[in-house]
Amino acid sequence: MAVMTYIEAISKGMWEEMERDESVFLMGEDIGEYGGAFKATKGFQQHFGEDRVIDTVLAEAAIIGAATGAALVGMRPIAEMQFADFVTCGFNQLVTNAAKVHYRWHLSVPMVVRLPSGGYIHGGPYHSASPEGWFFHVPGLKIVAPSTPYDAKGLLKAAVRDNNPVLFLEYKYLYRRIKDEVPDTDYLVELGKGKVTRHGNDVVIFTYGSTHHQSLEAAELVSKSDGVESMVVDLRTLCPLDKELIFVSVKSTGKVLIVHEDTLTGGIGGEVAALISEHAFQYLDAPIMRLASLDTPVPFAPPLEEFNLPDTSKIVAGIRKLSSY
Repeated sequence: MAVMTYIEAISKGMWEEMERDESVFLMGEDIGEYGGAFKATKGFQQHFGEDRVIDTVLAEAAIIGAATGAALVGMRPIAEMQFADFVTCGFNQLVTNAAKVHYRWHLSVPMVVRLPSGGYIHGGPYHSASPEGWFFHVPGLKIVAPSTPYDAKGLLKAAVRDNNPVLFLEYKYLYRRIKDEVPDTDYLVELGKGKVTRHGNDVVIFTYGSTHHQSLEAAELVSKSDGVESMVVDLRTLCPLDKELIFVSVKSTGKVLIVHEDTLTGGIGGEVAALISEHAFQYLDAPIMRLASLDTPVPFAPPLEEFNLPDTSKIVAGIRKLSSY
């Protein structure tokens, strides 16, 4: 076991998959000699060569389009968007082409699109997007959102080996802020499976990404101050959702708080709430609560960004409101 940061675990996962399978290669802006905007691919081009670590033009439509074509002929591309916001330039290539190929021709499209996502870094409205809601209802796409280094490596490796296009959300705020023990050996984290990261019987919090850590902090604070014990469920994969785990968790607690960084309206929390209302309503002891970002672009000014995004104190207030219902 080695102690790694979140971004080191992602880099290690890519390196291992490229060593294991010659069909795996990287595409992106400045990922070669420069090593990428966040240095996730530092040293890759020197080791694997320019044919497998390809510096592309500044055109996300071209990157995703070329990755789709490469996947169709048996390669396994990992395409990097320098910031998740810029995936919009390749939206058509993803939702019209890559996502529908298997339905139309029964062909595999084994490609991964890395999306450095989210705020809390004072990046402003053009470098802080949480794009999962844009793609969540597109059949043919899988969406992965790890919150720990261990899961980041295992889920990335599983995504590379999957025969479907996978959007891999990486949380910039977590890149160098969290560390975890990560096996040096080859391992996978199964796509479509969530994980209970804290046990409790009073409230269940469904979350993912950066807000997973805030939810754990809030749960500990309320446990110490109020004696309320919250279960925390890290969804990890957003599409497909781990519905079985969601329903079991609701049955054991009866009170639900859904927390995510993306905006409230149209966020994945709405789908989780709908599933619970339809399939586990009889186990609820309170209305389902959602906590997310305000329905605005992410502000640049730190005080405004802090006001806009979820944080530990807001989650604490949500837990207390639910527990007193």
